[in-house]
Amino acid sequence: MTQTAIPYYFFRGGSSRGPYFKRSDLPASQDALSAVLVAALGSGHPLNIDGLGGGNAVTTKVAMLSKSEDDWADVDYYFAQVGVENRLVDYKPSCGNILVGVGPAAIELGLMEAKDGVTDVKIHAINTGSKVVAQIQTPGGVVNYEGNSAVDGVPGTAAPITLKFMDVVGAVTDKFLPSGNLMDNINGIDVTCMDVAMPMVIARAKDFGLTGYESQQELDANKRFFQQMEPIRLAAGKLMGMGDCHDSVIPKFGLVAPAAQGGSMAVRYFMPWTAHPTLAVTGSQCLAACALTPGTVADGLVSSSPISPTTIALEHPMGTMDVIVDYALDNEQFTHRSAGLTRTARKLAKGELFVPSAIWEPASV
Repeated sequence: MTQTAIPYYFFRGGSSRGPYFKRSDLPASQDALSAVLVAALGSGHPLNIDGLGGGNAVTTKVAMLSKSEDDWADVDYYFAQVGVENRLVDYKPSCGNILVGVGPAAIELGLMEAKDGVTDVKIHAINTGSKVVAQIQTPGGVVNYEGNSAVDGVPGTAAPITLKFMDVVGAVTDKFLPSGNLMDNINGIDVTCMDVAMPMVIARAKDFGLTGYESQQELDANKRFFQQMEPIRLAAGKLMGMGDCHDSVIPKFGLVAPAAQGGSMAVRYFMPWTAHPTLAVTGSQCLAACALTPGTVADGLVSSSPISPTTIALEHPMGTMDVIVDYALDNEQFTHRSAGLTRTARKLAKGELFVPSAIWEPASV
């Protein structure tokens, strides 16, 4: 059996990892692209044993980069969430953790020239249309990966990468509150449907009989919770104008609870059929906005600060993620301007990966 070689870089971005490709090195048609990504990641097996995936949704993510067609941006970032076992590829969401590696990867792939010192990379997230400015340390015009910044849930330290998210309200639905309400009741559970960087359905942990401080393993073992949560998520998806979401990872689901470790609020984030080991960068922005908006399910958990920007410290299963929110609050009306985070990324490998030529041969597409 012959195989097709595809150039790639392999990065950890935030608390996720996956291959980063030039979009031009992959099939143009989405059907062929999906087949290639499923083969590359080894989707369809719980361990992804026949591919580069790692048996968890945070390790079956893909970034595809190209020089931007947007006048504002330097790089277009196209994201794919590949299933672990179901051999499905979802192009609807974006991923903020994988986005952390986009700036370094764009430089390594030759899509952007680095400056001496710090290089600003303007990124256009194709899936959602959002715009992000990433600041990359590039002394001597070379990406620096070594530093003292730590990310809870990631071992060791690395060089900081600062991200400023612009135009993230209504990233998928074009609305801050896609259902039109600050709070909806679905199957007896109060939820807030909000779209800031990631469309989410957010509920109080206590309404599911949970504390909100459970570990990832405890949550994943709680089949009763998922049986209760999924119908609510699907119903919310319809309320948000997203149609049938059975085969989509969005809207994502989140739980909130009072802080327990000195942060602003405790949160648990779902991908959505398993618990996230830490917290998604995109989801963190939505949860922070929910915390600051009067009348949501998070109302009262965080004291809204009269000073903007303000930092919301979100407690997740492996630590805390700080989100800097620039906002306005006028007569109980919340307006989101931008959000900022500092994360890290590391180049892990480069070379060629191989998929069976029966799946794709460039000359035949």
